[in-house]
Amino acid sequence: MISFVRVDDRMIHGQTVTRWSLEYPCTGLIAVNDAAAKNPVLKGAYKSASDKKTFVWAVDEFIAKAPKVLASKDKYFLITKNPIDMKKILVDAGIVPSDVKTVIIGPCNDRPGATKLGNNQSITQEEADALEAITKKGYEVEFALLKETAIGNWKKFRGQFGYTD
Repeated sequence: MISFVRVDDRMIHGQTVTRWSLEYPCTGLIAVNDAAAKNPVLKGAYKSASDKKTFVWAVDEFIAKAPKVLASKDKYFLITKNPIDMKKILVDAGIVPSDVKTVIIGPCNDRPGATKLGNNQSITQEEADALEAITKKGYEVEFALLKETAIGNWKKFRGQFGYTD
């Protein structure tokens, strides 16, 4: 089963493993990113970042394995590096992660063409489009590096990207 869904451009790091797993207990982590899945060095680094069972899969690989993950009694964090990959999973492939109804957006670094929403939380128009689609699919989208430092829900920021009610 999936117990927590997060977008984090660092994917697996201490904050994800230690802090968020206190809020949402898990037995394993699934990082989904095509580039990381193809890079043995990155894959190894992510797997060694935690003492939990850790998988690093490409988007299509996760989609193929999702039924088995969802049927598992183990609780997994599902983490993508960007909102676009999360949209491919939740919206395009229609994968429903157990009882999870909130997607937490963690660090998204400042970069050219990105709009800064908060400390270490910037998104591009293409990522905003993905978040809008995720929201329309019925998920809440919350921007939070940590639970206690949340800066708000997608509804608060969507107007900056041309979305209105």
